[in-house]
Amino acid sequence: MGYEVASGIQADLALIRASAQGLADSVAVAPAAGESAASTGGFASSMRDAVYRVDAQDRAAGEKMADVDAGRSDDLVGAMLASQEASLSFSMLMQVRNKVMGAVEDLIKLPL
Repeated sequence: MGYEVASGIQADLALIRASAQGLADSVAVAPAAGESAASTGGFASSMRDAVYRVDAQDRAAGEKMADVDAGRSDDLVGAMLASQEASLSFSMLMQVRNKVMGAVEDLIKLPL
């Protein structure tokens, strides 16, 4: 039983790492104020960076949509693509979050 749970956790961890790497590769955003570009960290910093990137994508898509709505741009296709890209990035981030939460719940349920 313990071996099966451990292998399940390892599989979830591998999936989380792959998803986090996919997020990291998809968009590059400068670090937030007060953070150095050379700072290294673990999973928490990777998640924080992913959240910042997804937020930046959402803001950029919102700006493009606002420009189209206001008549400042006629690039409707580009605005819709940016909106879909931001939506997919957010969905992927939520899937990673759900996997992490599931792994934490599995760890909590482990007998000591």
